[in-house]
Amino acid sequence: MGVYIDLKTDFGFKRAFGVKEVMLKFLNSALDIDGGIVDLLYGNPEQLGFSIDERKAVYDLYCITGKNEHIIVEIQSAPQLYFIDRTLVYIARLINKLSEKGKDLDFNLPPIYSINILDFSFEEAAMPLGIEILRAVQVERANKNKYVSRVKLVDCDTGKVFYKKLTFVYIELPHFTKELKDANTPFEQLVFIIKYLHELNDMPEELRNDEVFERLFEIAKIARMTKNEVNNYLKDLNNMNIVRNEIRARDNIIAAERNEIRARDNIIAAERNAHQETRAKLAEYERRYGVLSKDKLE
Repeated sequence: MGVYIDLKTDFGFKRAFGVKEVMLKFLNSALDIDGGIVDLLYGNPEQLGFSIDERKAVYDLYCITGKNEHIIVEIQSAPQLYFIDRTLVYIARLINKLSEKGKDLDFNLPPIYSINILDFSFEEAAMPLGIEILRAVQVERANKNKYVSRVKLVDCDTGKVFYKKLTFVYIELPHFTKELKDANTPFEQLVFIIKYLHELNDMPEELRNDEVFERLFEIAKIARMTKNEVNNYLKDLNNMNIVRNEIRARDNIIAAERNEIRARDNIIAAERNAHQETRAKLAEYERRYGVLSKDKLE
């Protein structure tokens, strides 16, 4: 066990970003909101389904700003194939909540943001199943350092934003490869902290003299936690590692099976091609010299 908690666990993420000052710094660095976010409240992270029979959607953290912007913040450590779909479902649940029956509904929704921090890449989640990811960031993957995607509804013909009040942000930690000395913005510094805090033994000099960072590092010290908090953290950390390892082991098995099938398909294709070549040679021979007798074929 190190000096600091792993912020990629549910326990660690909620402990650090459940502090208003830390969340404000993160949101203001991640989102381009006019005038910034000055204040926020933490809302109920549970949203009911569309009917009484449907299960709840439970967000990691849900915030409402002083200007009534609604923000869902999620941390996901294990690869999940349909994670983008999941974020859409969560937003749909929130919109459903904001437009409940019985209210005077004028369809004027507040600005809604979905921020998602992933300890995997979308390619990693999808490739074991052989599914291609059709998204703009895949085209730009030649730039290995692209780790954040900001998504809005756009007009496909003009490329301009069509609806400004819905924004998705996806942060893929595996593609963040900067060292701290090269992290030049508060956003990059916070992404570095989220990814690497549990590996550090002390607060880096580059982050000192910042009150929010200093508070974050204090909160994240395992030595500052009660025995019960440590036990809860270790349980959460263990569960995270078990789930992540099980999913990646399953994905490796699926990938191996796909490779085996592909190898068999290649053998069959090679045999088919060889057979077709033989038939083509026989056809050419017959064209030139006449039909071959059965004993000659044998």
